[in-house]
Amino acid sequence: MMNISHHPDDSTLMFYAAGTLAEPLSAVVCAHLAMCRHCAGEVRRMEHIGAVLMNTLEPASLSRPAPQMALRAMEADVAAPHQEPAAEGDIPTPLRHMLGARIDDVRWKRLGPGVWNVRLRTQRGGGDLRLLRVEPGRAMPEHGHGGTELTLILRGSYRDEFGIYHPGDVADLDSDAEHRPVADEKLGCICVIASERRARFKSLVARIFQPLTGF
Repeated sequence: MMNISHHPDDSTLMFYAAGTLAEPLSAVVCAHLAMCRHCAGEVRRMEHIGAVLMNTLEPASLSRPAPQMALRAMEADVAAPHQEPAAEGDIPTPLRHMLGARIDDVRWKRLGPGVWNVRLRTQRGGGDLRLLRVEPGRAMPEHGHGGTELTLILRGSYRDEFGIYHPGDVADLDSDAEHRPVADEKLGCICVIASERRARFKSLVARIFQPLTGF
């Protein structure tokens, strides 16, 4: 069984349950729920509370369509009891329509020295979602965030100022966080990263190349 130590914040899970989380962030949460029994249970509890509260409200006409989250169609995979990634693949089920089932079959694009990525399309614009592979021992440039950033580890691990993250773990960082992730010395790191806005790099070189990478 996967030993998960780092989870999304309760507020992140609450926004997801309410359907108001940005689509790239929702994709990461949805994938984490397929791997984490604890968080899947928390989201079901939050959705139940929300349904009870909605039933206490008086009906009212809407001036515009009710908000819908593009990833809601995948909730059948998450609402069921927790499930580890299937034996025939190591990519969580909610991401397989974008990536396939196996990390080893992913077609990578070089992002920089020792770093490769695959940008993932979402149905609505805004934010960034990508699969990232970092070679063993490689340190990413120190950076902060213009908004929320969620990172889900799929293989290997990384460490930064906030801890060590292994498969299934989620780093939930807000706009005040600054860090310098370093990939595992032996296994490197493969993760899914979602962000509301572009990173704020401290390095001049990283800032120069940022328009080319979109990171």
